[in-house]
Amino acid sequence: MARVKRGVTSHAKHKKVLKAAKGFYGRRKNTIRAAKAAVDRAKQYATRDRRTKKRNFRALWVQRINAAVREHGLTYGRFIDGLNKAGIEVDRKVLSDIAIHEPEAFAALVGEAKNALSYIKETSETAHAAAIGEKRAA
Repeated sequence: MARVKRGVTSHAKHKKVLKAAKGFYGRRKNTIRAAKAAVDRAKQYATRDRRTKKRNFRALWVQRINAAVREHGLTYGRFIDGLNKAGIEVDRKVLSDIAIHEPEAFAALVGEAKNALSYIKETSETAHAAAIGEKRAA
C-alpha cells in the first residue's frame, strides 16, 4: 500500500482559513493557530448577529409604524388589531415602507383599521347593553 502524504491537504486547509482571516489584526491574519480561532469566533458572531439583525429591523419597522399611526390618532397596537379585524394581511416591513413613501395609502389603511375597530366596538356595546337588559328583566 502506498504511503499517503498529507501536505497538500493541510496546505489547502490552512490557505482556506487564512483567506477567511484576511483583514484581521496582528497574528490573527497570518498565524494558522490564531487565525483558526479567530475565524471560528467570527463565524459564531455572524450566525448570532444574523438573528439579531432581523430583531432590530422589526423593532425599527414597529417604531416607524407607531409614529405614523399616532399622527392619525391611533396607537400601534390598536392599529395592528384593527388591520387583523379588517382582514388586511400586510407585514410590518411593507407597512413601514408605505408609511414613509405613500402617506395617502397609509391613511387609507388607518381608515380601514378604524372602521374595523368601531364596528367591533359598536357590536360589543350593543351585546353588552342587551346582556344588561336581560339581567334587569329577569
